[in-house]
Amino acid sequence: MSSLLLGGLVFIFLSAATSIGMIVRGRLPDHHLSSESKDVIRLATAVVGTLSALALGLLIASAKSTYDNAEVEMRTAAARVLLLDRVMAQYGPETEDARRLLRHLIERRLSRGWTAATTDEASGKALGEYQDIEAVQGDLRSLSPKDAVQHSLQTRALEVSGMVAETHWLLVESGSEGLPWAFLAVLVCWLSLLFATFGLQAPPNPTVLSILFVCALSVAGAVFLISDMANPYIGLVRVSDAPLQSAMERLGKP
Repeated sequence: MSSLLLGGLVFIFLSAATSIGMIVRGRLPDHHLSSESKDVIRLATAVVGTLSALALGLLIASAKSTYDNAEVEMRTAAARVLLLDRVMAQYGPETEDARRLLRHLIERRLSRGWTAATTDEASGKALGEYQDIEAVQGDLRSLSPKDAVQHSLQTRALEVSGMVAETHWLLVESGSEGLPWAFLAVLVCWLSLLFATFGLQAPPNPTVLSILFVCALSVAGAVFLISDMANPYIGLVRVSDAPLQSAMERLGKP
């Protein structure tokens, strides 16, 4: 589910809960909405409001942590790709094919984006970039070092290529992560109950309705941002691929 759709659904739920509260208010006897009753309702909603605030805080912290980790992973991936290219360049002209494949891999990932798909829907085969990284490692293993220096560079290149492959998969798998839906469902229930009590106590005038509308929109916006940051490679608020773009400009140079 997209973050925009999720935020829209939360807004609809909260608006519906507020409307239900106002409808119930018009049908309740007057003594059910006495000052004493309203005091009890406010105390009860304070507990629910506190729980909702804590849950929102935990979700925001989790989403921010996911986003920050994704930024670090992106910079790490770019640094390792550059390091691998430079190690292969130091080895000699025998690694030209491997360097070309490495550049092709980064080009394809930048053009496709960071989706979690790993196979082509039409053919059912692995996407090209997954074959490319294995081909790079295959070329490195097939090298025949002529001296100790080249042997050391081959070993280092294989080590770094393994880290590049690992980071490559981490970036892809991170794209399939999201919010804990059970946790989010409970949070929406709490928020709906909270807004229903707002409607139960609020007089139906334009000022109150406007304020409740803005509050529901704000909460829905918060859920949208949390969901979008929890999917840092595919959302509207996404991690910049500038580090890899910068690495692309340096790949393949002598």
